[in-house]
Order: sequence, then C-alpha cells, then structure tokens
Amino acid sequence: MTPPHAGRMRRLKALIVKESLQVVRDPSSILIAFVLPLILLFLFGYGVSLDARQIRLGVVLEDSSPEARRLAASFQATPFFDARTALDRHTLEADLISSRLRGIVVIPQDFTRSLYAPETTAQVQLITDGSETNTANYVANYAAGTLAAWMTQEASMRSRSAEPAAVLAPRFFYNPERDSRNSLVPGSLAIIMAIIGTLLTALVVAREWERGTMEALLATPLSALEIVIGKLVPYFVLGMTSMAVCTAVAFFLYGIPFRGSLAALIVISAAFLLTALGQGFLISTVTRNQFLASQAALVSAFLPAFILSGFIFEIASMPWLIRMLTRIIPARYFVTNLQTLFLAGDIWALFKPNLMILLAIAGVLFALTLKKTPSRLE
Repeated sequence: MTPPHAGRMRRLKALIVKESLQVVRDPSSILIAFVLPLILLFLFGYGVSLDARQIRLGVVLEDSSPEARRLAASFQATPFFDARTALDRHTLEADLISSRLRGIVVIPQDFTRSLYAPETTAQVQLITDGSETNTANYVANYAAGTLAAWMTQEASMRSRSAEPAAVLAPRFFYNPERDSRNSLVPGSLAIIMAIIGTLLTALVVAREWERGTMEALLATPLSALEIVIGKLVPYFVLGMTSMAVCTAVAFFLYGIPFRGSLAALIVISAAFLLTALGQGFLISTVTRNQFLASQAALVSAFLPAFILSGFIFEIASMPWLIRMLTRIIPARYFVTNLQTLFLAGDIWALFKPNLMILLAIAGVLFALTLKKTPSRLE
C-alpha cells in the first residue's frame, strides 16, 4: 500500500511540472522575469543621473582684457559646461529663450577695472532659465565654483591675496523665486498624460480583442482606417478633458503661473495626446491582451516619460546613445512645451519644431497601427 505522503508528493510534483511548463510556454512570464528587469536596469543605469555635465552655456565677453578672456576660458575648460563665447548678449538671448542654452554668463565692460580697484568688487552676471529649477541651480552653483577657482588661480599668478574680488550676480528668467513646484507641476502633467493617453486605448481596445467585439467590427463594411478613427475620437475628447481638468487644478489649487495662451495649450496638448493614443492603439493591436498591454504601456510610456524626458534628469548629462534615444520619446517635447508655456508664455520658435516632431511620431504610430489592424476577419 502506498503511503499517503507519497501520493501527495506525486500530485505536487505533477502540479509543479505542469506549472513550470506553463511558465516556459507563456511569453509574458519570460518578459516579466528577464526582459523587463534588463530594460529597467538599462534605463536606470544610463538614464538616471543626479549630476549635470556638459550644460550648454553662453559666455558674453564685453571686456576684451586678458583677465576676462582667461575667465571665459575657465568656463570652457570645466567639464560641467559646454560653453561658447560671444561679444554681444543679444546674439545668445534667443538661444536661451528657445532652450538651446541653459544659461548666459556676462563679463561686463568694467570687469577688469573693478576687479583690482580698491574697495570694489567686480560683478559677473549669470542669466539662467528658471523654468527648469534643478538645472538652473546646477548652473548657478557650477558657475560660482568656476569663478572662485579662477580667482584663486589669478591670485596665485599675481601673488595677490585670494580674497574674492568678483562675485556672481545670478538672475533667473521665468521663475525668479526658483520654486521647484512651478516647473515640476507642468512637467508632471506631461507624465500623467503620457500614462492616461496610452492606457486609455491600450487597455480598452485590448479588452475588445479579448471579448471578441473587435472581430464583430471587422465583420462590418468598416475599413481599418474608419475603425481606428471611430475609436480615436471619443478617447481624444476624453484625454483633452482630462488635460483641462489637470491644468485647472495646477492653476487654481497649486497656484502655478500660466503665462501662455489657451490656444497654445490646446494645440500642444492635442499633438502630444495623438502620440499617446497612437502608442496605445499600436500596443493593443499587437498584444490583443490586457495584461500584456498594461506591461507594454508601463515600459514604453511611463518609464521613458519619467526618466528620459528631462522632467527630472538633465538630458545633456546622459550618455550619447541615451540622448539619441530621448529624441523619439514624445514626452521630452511635451515637458519642454508645457514648462515654457506655463512659465514663459507663447514661444512658438520653440513650440513649432517640437509640434512637428510630435505629429511625425503620431503619424508613424498610426501608420503601424493601420498596418497591423486586419481589414477583415482572418
């Protein structure tokens, strides 16, 4: 007679073998166990950095003395800045407004005279984009450190005291109080809309594939394009309404300044929402499964939007390959647009190229969706 515990062991062994085979045959388990951790490790290892390096900086040389040129050379030599010089600040202000520069250092005409004059202190002006508070603070701190190191070097060269003879006079555009909430809340709107827009279509359409209602639609005379447009419009309206509610909360509850126009907000939000909805459509069309769609939305929408958009971590500090990868992250352009719209106003020189990129990404996503959507039942 077989002991009772032996029968339990056989049953347990059979169940373990059965579940193990199911795990091996289930691609979602393999994705979660191996692919997802590697992707997350790759993103966090290369994309997350609390250090800012190679920040784009302009240096205006209004003083042509050797001391002023040596100070400009110090800004160019430090690894923290990617500095370029100019003789007129007006040639660099447009680059600061369009975010091609993160700051401008102005060495004034009377710099050398004030530097060594008794009972005077030379002032070096620093103008930064305060719409990105963390980067603005990095620029101010690194610039102050560069100026202090230059003064120490000058004192040793001239056998003078290392007593400071120059000070940095920072000025923060758009966010003079350097309130981090003013930049974080608009950026968080972009992250929220990336999640909402992608999940709206990814989960809902995937559910229709699971329930078989999508097959019922494919059995009708509707074309794939008509099906996609018909499903897109309600979720687009829903997403825009959600964006309006979030914007109202940011303005009325948190007191975030809004210096742009409502028309600009609608245009840039609509362009981004199209990319998010298109991404969700593509995910649902490929996976046809709610669980897989939710995992794909997490990996492809939320994490890149949070890590690789410039919302928290400075893109310029990332490795070259990761910087290139950020160019296809829609949230990168939406974060910049929203922060500029809220804190600076309507700067279409910045908005237009970002809008073109967003619309191009949306076009590619919807083209792939149409290609993957069968025009009739197979």
